[in-house]
Amino acid sequence: MRKAVLGEFLGTALMVGIGCGSVAMGASHPVISLTFGAVVTLAILLFGPFSGAHINPAVSIAFWRDGALEQGRVLPYIGAQCLGAVCASLLVQGAAPTVVDSQLSLLEGFAIEVCITAALMVSILFVVQRTSSRTAVALWIGATVGVLAFLAGPLTGASMNPARTFGPNLLNGLWYTLPFYFTATCLGAWLACDIKQRLFPDTKRVKTERLS
Repeated sequence: MRKAVLGEFLGTALMVGIGCGSVAMGASHPVISLTFGAVVTLAILLFGPFSGAHINPAVSIAFWRDGALEQGRVLPYIGAQCLGAVCASLLVQGAAPTVVDSQLSLLEGFAIEVCITAALMVSILFVVQRTSSRTAVALWIGATVGVLAFLAGPLTGASMNPARTFGPNLLNGLWYTLPFYFTATCLGAWLACDIKQRLFPDTKRVKTERLS
């Protein structure tokens, strides 16, 4: 458990630190999207053997719902992920908070976050069902994150991850946005489990708590 929790802390810190750090350095939107995708890939490769490298509370909740994560690990994982995000955000001075574009309504922003998080989680459930190769899983998920970040970044910040939003938004005093992003992303991940059961249900239960 200690190694798993530490893996979630370090993996999330790495993702937030490098991803949001690229924003702090003034990178272009395509480069920022590529950076988030690449660092998610790296985090899975590095910390997958310890915890599965969820690095995302919504992902942990969805894996628990799908029967691939023990209930006793859910809260420790989420706590480690949020703490890792805050620590990394401190290092990059709270760069890259996620906010909904002013031209969108909150309902539109909420729907976008639900949809992109559901798309990400369906992609994750799809790939881990079909391969146990950590490299293949890491590349697939990293590419999905990069594409979704590129498409939705200008609209909602493309959170898809309560921890990724928690650190920067908390440090920027945007605490009132946290329920919005936590609810939208967790709902999207939760719905992804229903989508999976309709489109590609398990024929044989495969535990995905650890990718090895």
